[in-house]
Amino acid sequence: MTKSAGGPKPAPAKPGLHPRNRHAAGYDFAALVQASPGLGPFVQSARHGDPSIDFADPAAVKALNRALLAEAYGIRGWDIPAGYLCPPIPGRADYLHHLADLLALDAEGVIPRGAAIRALDVGVGANLIYPLIGYREYGWCFVGSELDATALTSAERILAANPGLGGAISLRRQVDRNALFRGVVLAGEHFDLTLCNPPFHGSIQEAREAAQTKWRKLGRGVGEAARNFGGQGAELWCEGGEAGFIRRMILESVKLPDRVRWFTTLVSSSASLPAVHRALRQAEAKDIRTIPMAQGQKQSRFVAWSFLEAEARRASVKTAAGEKQ
Repeated sequence: MTKSAGGPKPAPAKPGLHPRNRHAAGYDFAALVQASPGLGPFVQSARHGDPSIDFADPAAVKALNRALLAEAYGIRGWDIPAGYLCPPIPGRADYLHHLADLLALDAEGVIPRGAAIRALDVGVGANLIYPLIGYREYGWCFVGSELDATALTSAERILAANPGLGGAISLRRQVDRNALFRGVVLAGEHFDLTLCNPPFHGSIQEAREAAQTKWRKLGRGVGEAARNFGGQGAELWCEGGEAGFIRRMILESVKLPDRVRWFTTLVSSSASLPAVHRALRQAEAKDIRTIPMAQGQKQSRFVAWSFLEAEARRASVKTAAGEKQ
């Protein structure tokens, strides 16, 4: 974003973000408040003197997200129910930009854009973030699956507030909490990629303790951590934690070897990688990639795998392009 004439300078840039990320230069709070006036009351001067918000305040973070989506992506009426995860927009956008680069590997380095690209967001959540940004940036079509009825209703409300998105983004209820692709991927259906932000913790208690640690680092009390504890069960924890969830995803992906060009998932902890790579080798994936990402001091990554040889993936790109001509 560019600096608004006569307004305060943007917040400091976020190192490590993808070069196509709209938020890599930092936040232009003057432009954001103009796009979403509700952010205004939350803007304050940070220690370095630049405008910012209190990132420990859930209402402020939600207002920032609403403004970012309005100003950068033209999304209106974005909201989430109380207690649901409020995702960091720059980091979520980064995943999508790196996915675009991954798809470009099968298209002679050309980033594929438009409705020919179909993506499945496993666990789309109440916020609908990945389909919103992915469609606005690249014009891809998305299917979002969700187990939680309240989250699905929230995502439907966001779509209803943005009528132009309905033709590109569809939502499906996952009724089997033990399944990820089964019951969502329809017979004969193909996707260019899947993406997922898996639950990280192995139990709700583990998730709460992590939240309390975060709040202590922010100089806040444990009581405040309990009041502002964000995220529902399926968003935060599952049996086996992150590594267990991804292993289940890999086992299901084996049953769809020629229906998805690239399966992908975020991996929050580097400690999960050995188990994930071992499971992928056991599943005999043809291509396994770990793509690093960063947002400031936070290091992250996603793992991608395919059961198709490179030649078959390239052929699927040409077929999809031909179908849309």
